[in-house]
Amino acid sequence: MFRTRASLATLLLAAALGGCSSGGGASAGASAPAAPAGNDGRCQASGADFAIGKPGSADLLEQARKASGSQMARILTPHDVVTLEYRSERLNLNVDEQGVVTRVNCG
Repeated sequence: MFRTRASLATLLLAAALGGCSSGGGASAGASAPAAPAGNDGRCQASGADFAIGKPGSADLLEQARKASGSQMARILTPHDVVTLEYRSERLNLNVDEQGVVTRVNCG
């Protein structure tokens, strides 16, 4: 009897935790437009080189994301802490202390 209750409790806990997991950022990708055909949503930083020298903003970030074919993008300031994971579908706009884009790269 105890074994059955323990098994049921474990299954219930697993089901509850499974419902809390994110599908890899599905909410962010749901509103993003589809990437240009042929690149599978992978970042091509050269498409966003036009952003270098411009002030970083949400509008510029979205334009650069679309131009690079990336699924997601972010602005990184000099003091941001970032992980070492590489994501081929993410565009990074690196800005200086004044908020001007100094580098465009993927990851």
